[in-house]
Amino acid sequence: MATSIPFSLSQRISSVPASATIAITRRANQMNSEGIDVVNFGAGEPDFDTPEFIKSAAEAALRQGDTKYTPRTAAKLRQAVADKLARENGLTVTADQIVLTIGAKHALYAAFQAVIDPGEKVLIPSPYWVSYPQQVLLAGGEPVALPATREAGFKVTPQQILDAADGAKVLLLNSPCNPTGVTYTPEELAAIAEAVLQTDLIVFSDEIYEKLVYGGAKAVSFAALADGLPERTITFNGLSKTFAMTGWRVGWAAGPAEAIAAIGRLMSHETTNPVSFVEAGALAAYVTPESEAAVEAMRQQFEQRGRHLAERLNAIDGVECVEPTGAFYCFPDVSAHYGRTIGGMDVADSAGFAEAVLEAANVALVPGAPFNEDRCVRLSFATSTEQIDKGLDRLEKLLA
Repeated sequence: MATSIPFSLSQRISSVPASATIAITRRANQMNSEGIDVVNFGAGEPDFDTPEFIKSAAEAALRQGDTKYTPRTAAKLRQAVADKLARENGLTVTADQIVLTIGAKHALYAAFQAVIDPGEKVLIPSPYWVSYPQQVLLAGGEPVALPATREAGFKVTPQQILDAADGAKVLLLNSPCNPTGVTYTPEELAAIAEAVLQTDLIVFSDEIYEKLVYGGAKAVSFAALADGLPERTITFNGLSKTFAMTGWRVGWAAGPAEAIAAIGRLMSHETTNPVSFVEAGALAAYVTPESEAAVEAMRQQFEQRGRHLAERLNAIDGVECVEPTGAFYCFPDVSAHYGRTIGGMDVADSAGFAEAVLEAANVALVPGAPFNEDRCVRLSFATSTEQIDKGLDRLEKLLA
């Protein structure tokens, strides 16, 4: 079989690396398939099953023949999203200001394609989710990292935004944050909003983890913080994290009608709408009274796990971890162990640390370098407490 192709790939795609989080998960799954017991902290995926009433709604739609293109179902789901935004987020939008996508990741990608011209700058607080800068680059834009260090609580300041705003087009915010597990307070976001209103910046607000907040933290929608923000903010969300529906692939964006229509035009040549019976399940998630209790039960479990994971990490010599207030990630600083030999491997950076831990202790972590913070590694606590303790027992023993 040929091992090469008789043509060249585009420069655009040749410069894009694969997602580090997906690569780690694939390696862990491969090792498990080989009979190696790997504790996987890599995947940003709830270990809970999708609530039964959501699955039942999708199954009923499928059996009723809801397998065609989806203008009718999509209209109902867009209205349900608009109602949710009014009810929970203080945002008044019409159904025409909602676009449905194949997951929130797709919504972000399509929005960058619709908004960014070649060379335009996008400000991204760093550490950041691995796909943000790659999506900007694929749109021809220039990602500009705004440092949000551990010493600063993994948060940027309004002044940093003002200092970087000249010549930039978009500010991307993610609260609660992947990978840090940090949530901006409403007061901190209000101060950022005040700074944004002094600039010409558009804001992309990724609120995919809005329901997963802990320790009294409160997630708020950026566009609802002040007059003038709804006209220049696109809000991104979906059902993957909140309702344990990662494999269903349904997300959405909400914002100014003209921008949403542009994303819709792009999608008319890409994917049109999400899968028909998936939309029926998503509709049930937003309109069924059982939803609130189902989400809260998962949130409480995540909160307990996150606190426990952070406590155990901080008890290991040379590991420092900020306790998460949102999402389901811990992002500990492990750089005190760089320069050591761990499991027979010389460790110089986060990639080397993650490789040593995987190969010597069979524990999968995600290196911090792809998130633009090489001192740290990311651990997902979207797994059972038993698995957390099993993995941390191995890590503690290895590092000792």
